[in-house]
Amino acid sequence: MLKSILSFFRPSCFKSSAASSARTSGAAFLFALALALSLTATAAAKQEAAGNAGGITEAELKQLLVGKALYLRGGYLDNSLSFNEHGVLNGHSPQGSYTLSSIEIEKVRLSKRKVELLGARYALHFLGALPYEDPTSAVDRVRITPKKKLLKITIDREAVVKEKKVKDKGGKHAKEGTAKAEVATAPAVEQPAEKSGNAKTASATTSPEHATKLLKETLDRIFAQGLDERMMAAMPDFWKLYYQAAAAKTDFRPTDPTVLRQNTVDKKARLLTTFEPGSNEYAQANGIAGIALYHAVIGADGKPGEIAVARPIGFGLDEGAVEAIRNAKFEPAMKDGKPAQVMLDLVVEFRIYSKRTATGKPEAEKPAAEQPAAEKPTGPVLPGPYSVQHP
Repeated sequence: MLKSILSFFRPSCFKSSAASSARTSGAAFLFALALALSLTATAAAKQEAAGNAGGITEAELKQLLVGKALYLRGGYLDNSLSFNEHGVLNGHSPQGSYTLSSIEIEKVRLSKRKVELLGARYALHFLGALPYEDPTSAVDRVRITPKKKLLKITIDREAVVKEKKVKDKGGKHAKEGTAKAEVATAPAVEQPAEKSGNAKTASATTSPEHATKLLKETLDRIFAQGLDERMMAAMPDFWKLYYQAAAAKTDFRPTDPTVLRQNTVDKKARLLTTFEPGSNEYAQANGIAGIALYHAVIGADGKPGEIAVARPIGFGLDEGAVEAIRNAKFEPAMKDGKPAQVMLDLVVEFRIYSKRTATGKPEAEKPAAEQPAAEKPTGPVLPGPYSVQHP
């Protein structure tokens, strides 16, 4: 194309030998050169766009991820995480509570082989909803990634390569990438591990649509937009019971209907040992303190059975409290001269700038006058977590 355009504007095509004609001829030649380069660039851009039809763009990824309140599946706690093109973590990372796994993406960088996401990690801090309120709505998201640092997540992506034409034995052109394209567009369970380069690199395909589909599936394996069914299924039972009760707008009820309440037995179950669940660096750095309430079924043998969060505090502290309850010793309740299983309410106090917490008196052992009223209260009802006030 460049030669054909320039041939019409050769200086020899202009018959005049005057200086003005020479200048005109030069200007025309430069114009032709610029026009040819512009048309060539446009054609190349169209060809590239056609080759990338169906491929995802950086702008689309930003629209999908940036500014959204996401959860990181798996509860990985490292500030630098790397995943392969199928959403599997490369290497190892400590894991923690989902209450430490809320993230927000701020920047997206897309390259041929990688997706790089930069953002911040947030912790959930439960504020102690009133009995007639939705407890899941009284939650603060507190940034726990330092301001001068960022959470970095790198995801390998399937590279899109162009088909190369090669001559077969008969002299005809064959498409080298055809076989690979058929592999790439096959269902995931049927695809062999086709690698480009060495075994440590992501796979390659000639289909932009397949690469986009695989990337979106990978993002869904890594992130959750809210507490979806898979996030809930991965939670410990004590959190599942909490959200089930919240959804039903009722208090926790033990799975076993024969479990008694403390006020129906002859002798109440009681805690024999103190337990000291550990705090963590995130709670201490953000001054998270207060009290939380847990329901525990104490068996006839004095051992804790089913445990449910009743009034959580978040910040990864509830997991430590439940573990401490499991390791504590209790005296079983007595009914008609026999040990009986009962539901016991336990209050746990979390302190600031201490690696230890202390338990409060079991709610069920408090005098009736100290029990919270069933009617709609005029102020906050304890137990509930409260943070120190920061200036």
